[in-house]
Amino acid sequence: MKNITLTKNFLIVVLTSAVLALSLTGCSDDEEQKTTAKVEHNPFDHSHDVVVTDVQKHMFEHEFAEECVKRELINSVNKDVDRARYTEPCMCIATFLMKDLTADEAKKFMVEHKNTQSLVIKYENAAYHCLQEKVEPKEPQIFGRQ
Repeated sequence: MKNITLTKNFLIVVLTSAVLALSLTGCSDDEEQKTTAKVEHNPFDHSHDVVVTDVQKHMFEHEFAEECVKRELINSVNKDVDRARYTEPCMCIATFLMKDLTADEAKKFMVEHKNTQSLVIKYENAAYHCLQEKVEPKEPQIFGRQ
């Protein structure tokens, strides 16, 4: 008989707690909570909330490529030949940078004529991407000289 009363008590407790749990989750506040917190600008947040226009990106691309070529021609002996040689890689780097350009980076580069640290890091990545040698695969030599 002891087992029966224990089971009945357990069943009553489970049913009561289930009814309470279901009724309490149904209660909610219908009033909207008022948020008075002021949103501050976080300099480390790069959520791209300020959009860089295509015109700004295009201007950045050409200005950056021209500055890149000038930087490479500083110690050049034959500037005409070297200008033609450096134009394509510098434009590749500028195009690579343009794809992920933020408004702050564009403003600092074009208006203030400064390079941000993030732009320097992106430049190194773009230079690696654009300047790595693309070696064509060679045919296997079965007969003849190697």
